[in-house]
Amino acid sequence: MKRLSAGLSAILLILSLSACSPDSNNEQSDSGNEPSSQSGESSHTQTEQPIAFSGKIIPETFSITMDEAGGLVASQPGDSKTVAELTSGDGTMSWRYQEEAVAVELTQQVDYLDVLIRYEGPSDTEASFAWPTVSGDDYTLPIGEGKRFSADDPVWTDYLGGQTWEIIESFSMSFAAAGKGDKALVYIFPENFNNEIVFTEGGALGFTVRHTWPSINQDKTYRVRVYVTENDPVSIAKVYKSYAEEIAGIKTLEEKAANNPNIEKLYGAPHIYLFDSTVISEEDVHWEVFRENLDTAPMEWIRSFAADKLEDSAGFLSVLEEIRGQDYVGAYQKQVITQGLSQMLMLPGFFNMEVFTQSDDRMASLLVLSRNFTRTEEIQLNKYALDVNLSGVFQPVETWADSRTVNLLRDMKDSGIEQAWIGLNDWEQAFSKPELVDTTVGNGWLIGPYDSYHSVHEPGKEEWATAAFPAEVYNDYAIQNKDGSYVGGFQAVGRKSNPTLSLPYVRERVSGILQNGAAFNSWFVDCDATGEIYDDYTPAHLTTKRQDYDARLERMAAIALEYGMVVGSEGGNDYAANTIAFAHGIELQTFSWMDEDMKANKESEYYLGRWYAANGGVPEKFSKQVPVKEKYRELFLNPAYTVPLYKLVYNNAVITGYHWDWSTLKIAGEVENRMLYEMLYNVPPMFHLDKFQWEEHGGLIAEHVKTWSDWSRQVIHKEMTGFEVLSDDRLVQLARYGDKWILANWSGQSFSYEGKTAEPGGFLIG
Repeated sequence: MKRLSAGLSAILLILSLSACSPDSNNEQSDSGNEPSSQSGESSHTQTEQPIAFSGKIIPETFSITMDEAGGLVASQPGDSKTVAELTSGDGTMSWRYQEEAVAVELTQQVDYLDVLIRYEGPSDTEASFAWPTVSGDDYTLPIGEGKRFSADDPVWTDYLGGQTWEIIESFSMSFAAAGKGDKALVYIFPENFNNEIVFTEGGALGFTVRHTWPSINQDKTYRVRVYVTENDPVSIAKVYKSYAEEIAGIKTLEEKAANNPNIEKLYGAPHIYLFDSTVISEEDVHWEVFRENLDTAPMEWIRSFAADKLEDSAGFLSVLEEIRGQDYVGAYQKQVITQGLSQMLMLPGFFNMEVFTQSDDRMASLLVLSRNFTRTEEIQLNKYALDVNLSGVFQPVETWADSRTVNLLRDMKDSGIEQAWIGLNDWEQAFSKPELVDTTVGNGWLIGPYDSYHSVHEPGKEEWATAAFPAEVYNDYAIQNKDGSYVGGFQAVGRKSNPTLSLPYVRERVSGILQNGAAFNSWFVDCDATGEIYDDYTPAHLTTKRQDYDARLERMAAIALEYGMVVGSEGGNDYAANTIAFAHGIELQTFSWMDEDMKANKESEYYLGRWYAANGGVPEKFSKQVPVKEKYRELFLNPAYTVPLYKLVYNNAVITGYHWDWSTLKIAGEVENRMLYEMLYNVPPMFHLDKFQWEEHGGLIAEHVKTWSDWSRQVIHKEMTGFEVLSDDRLVQLARYGDKWILANWSGQSFSYEGKTAEPGGFLIG
């Protein structure tokens, strides 16, 4: 990397930056007045005040060039404003915009220009200020892993034009870079709260950054650092890496593993969401004996309980009646019955002493407990009661659903998958089959539940388990907008909860899950690393975005440190990089929300699928392979636009993967491309598996995981030091990790490098 800081430092000794009025640049001021010399305001003449710098600053329009020739425009001229108290000297310059109650201070540091903007109006009012306004030839932006495109590329002008994004949420790191020929201006936003990037609409793309000072936030400052570097992704990313190391340090995976050695189990590990809500499966039932027991008291209770509690009670009861008149039970009927029984066995109240009158030692040992049942014990009692009171109908309870859980995990291990991270959509999967966690841990793998403290639902109306909290959280701890309305929860259901009040409930939930019989060694916390943070205007708990942000990091750190968990989160935006070990979303963000065909139109070929699986396994939303429209393929999948900005900063610090909507196998026609991407960028493959998905895809998965894992373990502790585009179409790319390199060829032609040839869709390692 060649940064211009050394050159600028030399120039500082002999050059001065001109602080000019617009008139001195043949521009017309629209202020309409000339303040007296006694006012301290600029006189709008052609006088110049020097500052040790090599460019030019025009305070009236807040335009800045970073070089003598004027080609590196750090900010385009804005509307002319009246300038007061203009001073400069010793590498600094300052002034005030009297009408806006804004003060500006510029300081030339060794390798960047520090811009401090401060609001000086009433502390209880909201105000905003827009700066800089940027126009480049091309842009390098940390959208997910990173994107690079020309300012007039229609793919990106159509997508970004007219958009306004919250930077801390929409960018994985707190910077933006604009290319000017062979140089780039890098804008870093320290304390990156309440900053919006507003993209121009029509013509070549540009942007303005707008900062808002909320009325509830007493910090009325806004800071931007402006660097000049070479216009390539490595130089740009390394500028930011130096900044990240300066302000907080970068905690590597090795350093994190020193506190929790289980983090090492992530090395070379694919990320696998294991979906199966089955408690009792088809092979666990002696179906002829089951039919013979249809008129027993336990079966009558099952009918009654199903009618009252089962979501699809009509279908379940209909099948029971159908098989009464048959001398067999069909495959579909077996599925309906076992899935219905599986749901009921998980429900409180299934065990009824007046119905299940027979007992055995297992039941007796549970029933004499003086304390309340754990969830694991409650479900086990339901299973034992069903087995004992329908004698001879079932296989031994201890083997129920083995083919879908422990045997599946053993098959995966036997296939050569040495390490894996297993995620459960619902922690109750572990309660219904404790051996699931035991087998995973016994394999030497990680396993953890999906958890969230983001949305809270009205008590008694919870639509998913993670949104269930005590009534005071919903009633008293929700986030309010400025107008007093509540911030809606995910998919507009419920409310969003204030993180600063959440830690007792975090500890209560995590402790409760562990005490209920699930010995997890990992935890996935939804939303906390996405940058979706809030100013809370609720009078009883006014909270700034900074406080919201700090609280999210605190609760993830508590789960990691107090419970010894390997913690990951959705998103992975880099403010969380020192707290989490892995992230889902950096490498491919969710974008299904952008298109009705993807998210809602069930007739469309692009529809992701229902959150439903008739066989109790992976929901269609994750198992159904779908194409994506060309627009989204270009934006999110075309490697010609992707650059490894995040990896160049954090490869050896955070393991980054896909959002679970877009796993390795999800997108039709892109599976080989995703696998090649995983190799080049050291990205763990992600799969959604059950018994059936493994039977269909297990061979492909095992083969790819072995190749990827062998490579990933070689580079997981190395800094990504280089990235090169080797073909005009940008489809042949090379990444360097310390002394290792890998070349990926997405082009349709063979490519030779250092005496080796990469075939189309292939890679080389050296």
